[in-house]
Amino acid sequence: MDEPKDDKDGADGVGYPDSTAPLPFRAAVDALRATRLRPQVEVEATRPPQRLAPYAYALEAAVVDGDEDLADGRLVLLYDPAGHDAWQGAFRLVTLVRAELEPELATDPLLPEVCWTWLTGALQGRGLSYGEAGGTVTRASSHYFGGLSARPAASQIEIRASWTPREGLGGVPDTAAHLGAWCDLLAQVGGLPPAGPGDASVVTLPQRRGPQSR
Repeated sequence: MDEPKDDKDGADGVGYPDSTAPLPFRAAVDALRATRLRPQVEVEATRPPQRLAPYAYALEAAVVDGDEDLADGRLVLLYDPAGHDAWQGAFRLVTLVRAELEPELATDPLLPEVCWTWLTGALQGRGLSYGEAGGTVTRASSHYFGGLSARPAASQIEIRASWTPREGLGGVPDTAAHLGAWCDLLAQVGGLPPAGPGDASVVTLPQRRGPQSR
């Protein structure tokens, strides 16, 4: 694999590919930047990792309710023009999503499976074709003692995952739809109600209404 290229700052100020980047990658990034999302999900570009693929573009997002962050996450688009055996394609999407939960929910034995189905359900709900999906769901609880004993116990769920979006015309996947699905996942983890009537059957877990660390 070639050494990763240094991304150039662009119109969004961070990591926008310059004119030397391959056209499929630039088209995929342009689609991400043009996507319109529900107003409670705030998305901005961030510096991508430099050594996962020859080309990368990254976004970070937060689900916001007033002054509170209900969930946050990061989505990275990777591109290797030569293709990647493990990905079974030239593009790869990598994500981290996390949110705080009410402490009693962290003990639910089905919680990891439910959270994973939120990811796959978000992709399937938008009719997206993808492959080679994998990841982890981690739940953690913090209890405070001594001088910190006044703080309530805190529990957090974290989803780390990656998948290969199927490529369409010109070898470019529908990154706008994948971003929309990812934001659906963020909103669901954050406890927001479904965005549309077609999602009325989606079940969300109540979240701790507190600020998230980014």
